[in-house]
Amino acid sequence: MIHLSLIGIGTGNPEHVTLAAVRALNAADLILLPRKGEGKSDLVDLRRLLCRNLLEASSRTRVVEFDLPRRDARADYLDAVDDWHGAIASVWGELIDTHLPQGGRVGMLIWGDPSLYDSSLRIAQRLGAVMKSVGGRASDLALQVDVVPGITSLQVLTAEHRIPLNALAEPVQITTGRRLRERGWPGDAASVAVMLDSGGAFATLPPEGLYIWWGAYLGMDKQRLIEGRLEEVAASIIEQRAALRERHGWIMDVYLLRREPLRREQ
Repeated sequence: MIHLSLIGIGTGNPEHVTLAAVRALNAADLILLPRKGEGKSDLVDLRRLLCRNLLEASSRTRVVEFDLPRRDARADYLDAVDDWHGAIASVWGELIDTHLPQGGRVGMLIWGDPSLYDSSLRIAQRLGAVMKSVGGRASDLALQVDVVPGITSLQVLTAEHRIPLNALAEPVQITTGRRLRERGWPGDAASVAVMLDSGGAFATLPPEGLYIWWGAYLGMDKQRLIEGRLEEVAASIIEQRAALRERHGWIMDVYLLRREPLRREQ
């Protein structure tokens, strides 16, 4: 059997890794670390650091790095992502067949949590079929997938800004920058959390009456936070985001929008 653990590791602070994640890491026979190119070397560096610090001295866990396939940037986004997921599943299958041909435990360190705007679970669902098509020694082994939850960027965002995610007795819509641009403010939501924004989707909204809490590199030493009325801080966020991306070569950010500012107790 191939036992695949998708291990949530939070957003960049090693102290956010749970005890369950530490146990799963040390139980693995093989840990696969994706490399996303030089521009995002911080992401694999953190995973390397976690392995060095959290794997026990007596551990026989093998750590294997691999280059993540690139996604086609063609116009049909969903088709491009589907093909990309298939390519990643093929790489996983080949690595497992090479390093665990008789079966064993595989660990994947997942940024944030595997359940929230992460495709690892979808890729894992394709892995069994991919391994059979590869036809290697591990192709006839059963596949079992487990998830170890991790701290999400939304949790860190609200913690750092010291706010609840939702307004009192009101719903929250979690969406993407792409959807916000295409469809505007979602329905009856009082609060909108936005992830995977390529930059400035909030600027497409009428800013009057909106408040924003924004954060980049959450949990990392380069973390940046901005909050305020959208009409007053939107330009500053866009400027800061561009400068940070230029400086570091990559950026991860997330933000929460609310129709009215949260009243803080004095």
